Amino acid sequence: MDKKKDCKIPECGDCPDLTKESVVVGAKQLRKAVFSGRTRRVFLARDADPSLTEPLEKLCVEHHIQVTWVSSMASLGRKCGIEVSAAAAAVVEQA
Repeated sequence: MDKKKDCKIPECGDCPDLTKESVVVGAKQLRKAVFSGRTRRVFLARDADPSLTEPLEKLCVEHHIQVTWVSSMASLGRKCGIEVSAAAAAVVEQA
């Protein structure tokens, strides 16, 4: 059973433009931002490896952070203003 289809987390399909936001990209940076308390919203790519995204989703739920699933890693990377794909990104408060 595909857990992502059954979850009640909002989905946007198309990620909003994040280039004007303060963002962190990648699983490791996202974890650091969550534990530091700076994370406002998280975006996870639907086509990313579930062994990477599922623990991040669980971490966000535990910390009461909104998770939005986007259609693809390529789309998420472009919306973050980087030239490579991204499995995870977070909008963070500036330090």
